This record gives sequence, C-alpha cells and structure tokens, in this order.
Amino acid sequence: MADRKIAEVFPPGEFIKEELEARGWSQVDLAEIIGRQPNVVNEIVMGKRSITPETAKALGEAFGTTAQFWMNLESAYQLWKTKEKDVDNAIARRARLYQLAPIKELIRRHWIEPSENVEVLERRVMDFFEIESLDSPIRIRHAARRGTQSISSSHWAWVHRVRQLARTIDAQPFSEQIFRDGLLNLRSLLHNTQDVRQVARILADSGIRFLILEHLPQTRIDGVTLWLNPKSPVIALSLRFDRIDAFWYTLAHELGHVKRKDGLKHELIIDTDLVREEHQSIESQMEAEEFANHFATEFLVGHKNLNDFISRVHGHYGKQRVASFADSIGVHPGIIVGQLQHRDEIPWSSFRQMLEKIRHLIIPTSLTDGWGQLPPMFRDKEARNAYKN
Repeated sequence: MADRKIAEVFPPGEFIKEELEARGWSQVDLAEIIGRQPNVVNEIVMGKRSITPETAKALGEAFGTTAQFWMNLESAYQLWKTKEKDVDNAIARRARLYQLAPIKELIRRHWIEPSENVEVLERRVMDFFEIESLDSPIRIRHAARRGTQSISSSHWAWVHRVRQLARTIDAQPFSEQIFRDGLLNLRSLLHNTQDVRQVARILADSGIRFLILEHLPQTRIDGVTLWLNPKSPVIALSLRFDRIDAFWYTLAHELGHVKRKDGLKHELIIDTDLVREEHQSIESQMEAEEFANHFATEFLVGHKNLNDFISRVHGHYGKQRVASFADSIGVHPGIIVGQLQHRDEIPWSSFRQMLEKIRHLIIPTSLTDGWGQLPPMFRDKEARNAYKN
C-alpha cells in the first residue's frame, strides 16, 4: 500500500477502518497481528488514543506502509484539534467582549479600531476603558443614574468617551468666582438662538470643558457632568433632542451638577430622559436631581416668574402671550414652551414651531463626536493610534 496524501483531517482510526474493511479483518484480528490489546486498538480506531511511534511501526508493517505515514496522520490530526481548540477559545473570548462592551458601536463610531485578532481587540477595549484586565469593572466609581433604567455597558462607554475627549479641551482652571461670572454670561445668551455658538467659549472661560457626544443606541442619555480633577469639570451633552428648550434645559441641569460638585464630592449622575414627552413624577428623584432641576428652572426663567405667569394666564396660553413673557425676562420663547410642557401646563404638541433647532449652530463651535463627525485629533487612523489616553 503506497503512502497517501491527506485531503481532509480525520483521526488515524478512520484510515485503519478502511484498511481493515479492505482486508476483511476485525479489530481483534489487527490486535493479534500487531501484538496489542483489543481495547487499545479500539481506542485508536475511535480516536480516543494517540498512535505512538511503536504502534506506527507495527501498523506500517501490518498494512504495508511506512511508520512515518501513520505518524504524519497522527500529527496532522493533533494539530487540527489544537487549532479547533484555539478557534473555540477565540470565539468564547470574542463573545465575552461583546457582553462586556458594545463592540459593534465602538467600532462603528471609530472609538476603537477593528481587528480579527481577538487578543488585539481585547487590548483595544482595555485601553478604551482604561482597565488592566477584562475582569476589572468598566464603570466609573461613585456613579449613579437618574431614573429607573439600569446602567449598561453602552452608558459606560459613552461616559468613558466623554472623559477621553475632555482631556483634549483647553479651559481655565475652575473656581467659584469664574463659574459665577460664566453663569451671568450664559444667561445673556438665552434670548437669541444664534448665540448658542458662544456657549463652548464661555464655558471654557468659566473653567468648564464642554463637548457634544451623540448618544449610543438604547441609552437615552441626555448629558453628564464629571471631573477630570478638582479644577477641571466637564459637561457633555448628547443633543438627543435638537430643540432650543431641550438644549438649554439640559445644559442648565448639568450646570446645577457642577455647582453641587456631583461627580467630585458626590455621585456622578448619568442623566437620561431629562426631556421626554410625557409627565414625569419627581417624587422618587434623588437629592442631586432635585437640586439640578430646581437650579435649571431658576437659571432659565426663575420659579417666581414662571409661577406668576402661569397664575396670570389661567391656562389661556397663546403664542403672543408666551412670546411676550419670554421677551420680558430675556429668554427665547421656546424655553418657556419647554417649561410649560415639562409642568404639564400645555400638551407636548403645542407651539412646536417655537422650538427652534440648534444642533447645526453649536456643532461648528464645540468639540463634537457624532452624526458622522469625528474630533480633529481622531479623524485619521494614524492620529487615532498615536493618541494616548
């Protein structure tokens, strides 16, 4: 019998079966011929026992082949089994990565580079989350979330990206004085839609790093406030709702977190569903959220101003009344509409034309990641690879 080339990888036992059938031998016959116990031959045929050099020599003499032929079959089969184990291991490791983080979204948003090599992909995920091991938690310490939705890996990925981008922004060292001055400057922007272009600059001058980061699917994130250090607060907005009321309310809410030092002295709050088109109960809100909500309304319109207006009109709202009230306190009418909707004074469908879009105005003057746009330092692969967290 001439040595044959292996087209597919099978256990050597498959070839032994063929030889036995060709000769009309049983496994017991082969055991007697090569001087092995029948159970040993059976285990070799079933692929449960490896062929040793001594057995390979005996098989070669029995079947008229070389011992090397049987050793080659055994080596090829063992190598194939090793590769199969490697593939299974890689699949398990990749599956674990997909459970740990929103890998597809991280790649789609160019937050990490793709790789067919699971070890490389693992390292990129660890670098992104700034962890030494995949067993380390990816969450940021002392973090909480407003509302009832649980915090997912997508929430954490978004917050980590905020922190990563914030390090590239220049801003004045934070102090209570420049923060107070900044609030006054921001308050002067509330009337004119075009003035949102100045927000990022004023916040930087006020010691706050500001950026815009499109939310990830199913997170419903509106914003977050975190601190790189005691002198570097960061506000990030998702602009999930492209409306002037949503923008200013969310920004003012986050400014409330800065004032209270949430994320530094208190828990970091991942704000979701700050603006949604249904009535929200505040009975179960945490103290930080009550403070931020109160701060936002006071900053935008003033509780007394708003309460007086509501009492004065007795539910008879109209565009002219809303516009006149807004003008009297120096804010855009859309901000008033948003406040009235939030208080359930008017339907969410009312006065929609007053809710002007602002995303196209603020993106050009703010560090932005989303809607197909990458920050300058991440726009080419070489730059992304060179950037160090």
